[in-house]
Amino acid sequence: MRRKLAAGNWKMNGISAGLTELQSLAATHADADVDILICPPATLLHRAAEIAQDTSIRIGGQDCHANAAGAHTGDISAQMLGDAGATAVIVGHSERREDHDERNEDVRAKAKAAIDAGLTAVICLGESLAQREAANTLDIIAGQMSGSIPDLATGENVVIAYEPIWAIGTGKVPTLEQIGEVHDFIRARLERRFGEGVGRSVRLLYGGSVKPGNAADIFAVPNVDGALVGGASLKAADFSPIISALETS
Repeated sequence: MRRKLAAGNWKMNGISAGLTELQSLAATHADADVDILICPPATLLHRAAEIAQDTSIRIGGQDCHANAAGAHTGDISAQMLGDAGATAVIVGHSERREDHDERNEDVRAKAKAAIDAGLTAVICLGESLAQREAANTLDIIAGQMSGSIPDLATGENVVIAYEPIWAIGTGKVPTLEQIGEVHDFIRARLERRFGEGVGRSVRLLYGGSVKPGNAADIFAVPNVDGALVGGASLKAADFSPIISALETS
């Protein structure tokens, strides 16, 4: 049975004062029936991990370098994230793919580095609006899966997040049928590549304008095991209802 996961990506938001939101979230969900992951900016990661210690919340990074160490000014390795208290890291987010020209092979290398460092790799997939309108969504997802997911993936070390690029931060949300179609497709391809056992154990998250008002409907879609939430994860008052909706789904 896959344990559901509510993940929050704070992106480039948050300074020290924002950690009170984490404290509030931990107090509200002291006995959570789902996994909760918060990925703050790197400047807050260690302090966030200290706050989350002995709570139901786990802390993750937003990106990592593919190498364990070296002359890579400004970059952070997966091992460094783990040393700071992270248990997971997001790789391949569309904002990294677009803003930093990350290719599937780059994402795959980062995911492997994360797994090698003992972290869970949250691998993001998603199509653009042009690709959706051209009816190329499943082809795009298939290519991203083949190129971005390392061969050593299991349900323990990899989470897949489907985030249609056109829905991230726009307020636009795919229909439940569209979400279901992509999640079913991802599940089938995972089973085909890794076998039924591993394929069914990998958790699939939906991301893209998830809010308290639509969370319950999204979580009712088969093969949706949780969400990767952006803006709505910054405030405990917004993220908490999403977690609660997941707990009752």
